[in-house]
Amino acid sequence: MRFIRLVGLFGLLSILVSCSNPKEREIQEAFQAYKALFIDNGRVIDTGNGDVSHSEGQGYGLLFAVAANDRTAFDGIWTWTHTVLQRDDKLFHWRYRPCESKNKQCIDDPNNASDGDILIAWALLRAANKWGDKSYRRDAQAIITAIEEKLFIETEEYLVLLPGEFGFKSDENSDEGIQVNLSYWVFPAIDAIADISSKALRWKALHSSGTAFIYKARFSEHKLPPDWLRVNDGELSLTNTVSQEYGFNACRIPLHLAWADIDDAAFYSDFKRWWDIENTPATVNLVTNDMAEYSMTPGMKAVESAVKHIIDDSPLSLPLIDRNMDYYSASLTLLSMVAVMDAKS
Repeated sequence: MRFIRLVGLFGLLSILVSCSNPKEREIQEAFQAYKALFIDNGRVIDTGNGDVSHSEGQGYGLLFAVAANDRTAFDGIWTWTHTVLQRDDKLFHWRYRPCESKNKQCIDDPNNASDGDILIAWALLRAANKWGDKSYRRDAQAIITAIEEKLFIETEEYLVLLPGEFGFKSDENSDEGIQVNLSYWVFPAIDAIADISSKALRWKALHSSGTAFIYKARFSEHKLPPDWLRVNDGELSLTNTVSQEYGFNACRIPLHLAWADIDDAAFYSDFKRWWDIENTPATVNLVTNDMAEYSMTPGMKAVESAVKHIIDDSPLSLPLIDRNMDYYSASLTLLSMVAVMDAKS
């Protein structure tokens, strides 16, 4: 495939980042490798999951393109995203599975994913600010309005973010409450959207609910937040959730906190203890305490390094983006670079 053949050319541009503050040039170089490996005609390809594409990946690609000041790549990713994934209500189908038609017929789940919706809207806002194009802001505003209308759920105590429009809130015959994913609270994006939304107070309430959940949702002897959480009348549990692990979703939570300049040490102490385990496992079941037999991925280690750098000014060491790295590790690595650039600028 084209993006694989090009990796040899662009691999030379990839770098091992070990510096105090990654600048735009370094992100540009890393993004060149990312494009060669994972982007084909605007489609960001999840090489670890059967080459599907999803709204999260498109959002990440857009964020990275803005950070790298690569408007050509941004416009290509955005064209594919709104042509293929965007629904009539302006939210996005969450998954595209490659098929012969290479169009909307490849969508295999009509549901959305709120992290993808938020990431895409945020990337469009950042693009509008960087390049002065008002059309990006109009597109972002339409997505934001749809999020506010379809994905915010008021409970007695909290404003809750649905992970998707369908399937996460209990029906009238059930008392299981709402299932959420705390890594979908992308705090720097929530803060940026609050600055421009006519419903700023609701976004601020969402920020508050997310930090409250993360502060309370510490399970097992490791006191870690789960990938998926049940919220019921203010009570938090792991009952009947998609996963009872701390793993590939929740690993993003400390980065989102640090990126938003949330500096309360209480949010980070348990993550630090987890990272201090020798050969820290990639996942742990928060009910059984069973740990993965393999250690954290390079992307997870990038998150660890970036968080420590932002909150403690620890030395930063990020891995090389090359053909040995899958989409998600590469995305976490570039995400960490952008977070550090924002936090240190």
